[in-house]
Amino acid sequence: MTSPAVSVVLVEPQGALNIGSVCRVMMNFGFADLRLVKPRADHLSKQARDMAVNAKDMLRKAGMFGSLAEALADCSLCLGTTRRFGKYRQDFLEPHEIAPLLGRHGPSVKTALVFGREDDGLTTAELDLCQFFVTIPTDPALPSLNLAQAVTICLYELSRGRHAQQAEPCGIERADSRTLESMYQHMRRTLVEAEYLDPQNPDHILHTFRRIFGRAGLDQWEVRIIQGLWSRIDWLNSQRKQ
Repeated sequence: MTSPAVSVVLVEPQGALNIGSVCRVMMNFGFADLRLVKPRADHLSKQARDMAVNAKDMLRKAGMFGSLAEALADCSLCLGTTRRFGKYRQDFLEPHEIAPLLGRHGPSVKTALVFGREDDGLTTAELDLCQFFVTIPTDPALPSLNLAQAVTICLYELSRGRHAQQAEPCGIERADSRTLESMYQHMRRTLVEAEYLDPQNPDHILHTFRRIFGRAGLDQWEVRIIQGLWSRIDWLNSQRKQ
């Protein structure tokens, strides 16, 4: 049984062997939606097809995107994998916590598991598009994992805990990534104009707001309410300047 609500997103994967291996493990655990963001390797090469084994069709059907924002546009819940422990990144999840998180949001909520480049992972800007961060505890002597291995661990834990997922309350439509990004960009403009954010470094505070709203799991109605607040502040700013 496949999980249509969960997408696996690889950002600029560098190895055809890894891409093929990811397809195989996705099929192993019942996942079918692979999205590739500017792959640096040919995902249809013989190496990729050989590693995919019986999941070759997944390679052919993989979605191709020019940016992570495009790949996540229809997703309401985005989880980025990382080992970067910056001051704007708290509340890391471990792989076994992914399934309970999805259970709280509901199995119908479109979700993306995002994996970064083999050599340097996801950038700060890419992680900003994710509401939650996932890290896999490893030994400090060799902390980094192979891309396909990291995907395997996450999908195994998600598959194992899938039975814990609960139905989404009736009538709630979670805001997708495109809607949230529109809200954040409006928020940036409004709060800079209101002199709340430093125009030279608005993301310093905006990072924290992203984390707050990301943990809240905003629905479409809540986003419209917040957008209304920014619009009201915009109007007050315009009146103040007259």
